[in-house]
Parts: sequence; C-alpha cells; structure tokens
Amino acid sequence: MANTSPAIEDYLKTVYAHTEWQPDAITPSALAGRLGIAPSSVTEMVKKLAAAGLVIHVPYGAVRLTPLGTDRARQVVRRHRLIETWLVREMGYGWDEVHDEAEVLEHSVSDRLLEAIDERLGRPTRDPHGDPIPLADGSIVVPDAVNLAIATPGHTGRIVRISDRDPAVLRSLDEASAGLDTALSVTDVGADVIRIDLAGRTHALTRAAAEAIWVEA
Repeated sequence: MANTSPAIEDYLKTVYAHTEWQPDAITPSALAGRLGIAPSSVTEMVKKLAAAGLVIHVPYGAVRLTPLGTDRARQVVRRHRLIETWLVREMGYGWDEVHDEAEVLEHSVSDRLLEAIDERLGRPTRDPHGDPIPLADGSIVVPDAVNLAIATPGHTGRIVRISDRDPAVLRSLDEASAGLDTALSVTDVGADVIRIDLAGRTHALTRAAAEAIWVEA
C-alpha cells in the first residue's frame, strides 16, 4: 500500500471508526486522545495525511477522510476485524482479549494470509463485537442501529454491536448474558442507570455500559 506505514494506518483507522456508528467528524484533540499521543504530533501527521490526499482538514476544524483515505482505512479495518474474528474462533481468545493482539498483527499480516483466514472463517460479515467487516473490494454494510444510551423506554430489538473500547464492559456484559443477537427491551432510562429486560430478567446497566451497546433501530 503506497504512502502508508503502521502510524498512518492507525490514524486512518481511528478517523474511520469514529464516524462509523455516529455522524460527527473527529477533532484533532479527540484523535490525539484516542491514539494516546501529543496534540502537536497529531497536527504534524494530519498535515502529512492531507498532503497525501488521505484526509481533509482546515485549521482548528475536524478531520475527515477523502474517498482515497476511506479506501485505505477500510483495508486496515478489514485486516483488524478478520484477525479479531480468527483469534476468537480459531485461537480460543475471549472477545475482550483480541483488540490489542489485532492492533499488532494488522500491520504485518500478508494479503495472502488474510485471504486464507477469510476463506477458512467462511467469509464472515462481522467481527466478534458486531462491527462489519469490509469486503475485499472495500464495500461494507453497516446495520441500521441505535445506541442503547439514547434508546427510549419500550425500545425492543436485537443487539447488533458492542464496542470493544473497554474490556471491562465486555466482561460485565458477558456476566449478564448480553451478546450479539440477544433480544432486549428497554424498560427504564435514568440519569445514571438504564434498565433492560433480557431473557425475562431485568438488568441495570450503567450509562457507560449502555453507551457500548447498539441495538436494532
């Protein structure tokens, strides 16, 4: 992949992931926080990405991917999510353990090995957390979903995505038997706690846990 490096791939993937499930573009400060690096470093890298035609950015404004940047980002996302799926299905990893491993492997796996992994797994369309896996041609289908934290009482649907940003949240949801395709109903929404009905049992979720869950719209 021309004009790329592990650092560039991480930037493109982070910008892409930020807007995959919500519409607001990422700011340089948010990008720095997500990547865990200094804002000044982000500023320099964003300038390089813009010069390479991968992002659009104006001073003090948000960072957006160009069509070329989106294509590049989806290639990285495809590798990351296929590796996560492979680690869970074939290597015995828990869904709360795969993100960091995939962060390392996504930069080194060859296209040939990735194709073999994809074929062995039966061409999966989503990773263990419900994030859609782009096809080899870059196309992708994101399900119509709503974040549980903004769902209203009475909302009913299957869980279609659970963010992997906080492994502790994944483990707590495991304990509540809340996984992909699990049906739930929102029974009450409070300032700090959201109550749901899950398989006939009521569970109280913190807002942080609810913000990690997307259900059918």
